[in-house]
Amino acid sequence: MKKDYVKIIGYVVSYAILVITCFTCLFPFFWMVASSLKTPQEVQNTLELVIFPRIPQWENYARAFNRINVFSGFLNTMIIEVGTIPICVLMSSLEAFAFSKMYFKHKTVHLIILLSGLMVPYASVVLPLYRVYSSMNLLNSFWPLLFPTMFGSVAQMFFYIQYQKGIPDSMFEAGKIDGAGYLKQFFFLMLPMMGPAIATQVVFMFIGNWNDFFAPSLYLTSESVQTLQLRLKALSDGTKNDLPYAFAGATITCIPLFIVYLCFQKYFVGGLAINGTGVKG
Repeated sequence: MKKDYVKIIGYVVSYAILVITCFTCLFPFFWMVASSLKTPQEVQNTLELVIFPRIPQWENYARAFNRINVFSGFLNTMIIEVGTIPICVLMSSLEAFAFSKMYFKHKTVHLIILLSGLMVPYASVVLPLYRVYSSMNLLNSFWPLLFPTMFGSVAQMFFYIQYQKGIPDSMFEAGKIDGAGYLKQFFFLMLPMMGPAIATQVVFMFIGNWNDFFAPSLYLTSESVQTLQLRLKALSDGTKNDLPYAFAGATITCIPLFIVYLCFQKYFVGGLAINGTGVKG
């Protein structure tokens, strides 16, 4: 009986922690959506906490669309997404394959040198990068945001290395016996088994690019090339009267992120376990 009570208490504590965690994660989204439907007076009310709008102001979304060109900002953002994610994933996975399955001298030293770049803050290289892009007349174009990803991502490469090391080498040894070179081994053996890892990194990179404000604010000063996050800044002129419109714009920009997560959630729920590699232990 004592063990049963301990087990019940454990379940209660575990579920209580989960409920509190879920509440703290979901409440900001709830508050954003609720505030997007409020009047400026309800948002600014400091004497009374207005959780639900008394009369939903659906026109706040129409005003947000009218004040900023949402479709143009969405198109500019998607250009960056489509132009960076595929090539970055390909290059990073190729580099990871070299470190995980190929043999060459001083491989560990080369990997450490690459990983040491992660310790360099991005802010410390902003000015040199800006001057380089300015001298090349690439400001107010998407190239400053596209160029860095053409060589892959060190963090993404390191993630792929850990994943690829879990795939048995015997599969690639069999490929060598059949006459497959390294490129064939990568494209026909490794790449098809990297679905969960690639899907996870695609989601992370999509969210990172979508929410990025710092880099686009440096290079994309012209309104015609500004991303959706930069357009949101125009929804607020610094006064509290524009807060409902800003919340409405933020809600609009969050919708694609929820859609992407719902499409790829099975890879998060199922984890990154390697199944069905074709090798029997």
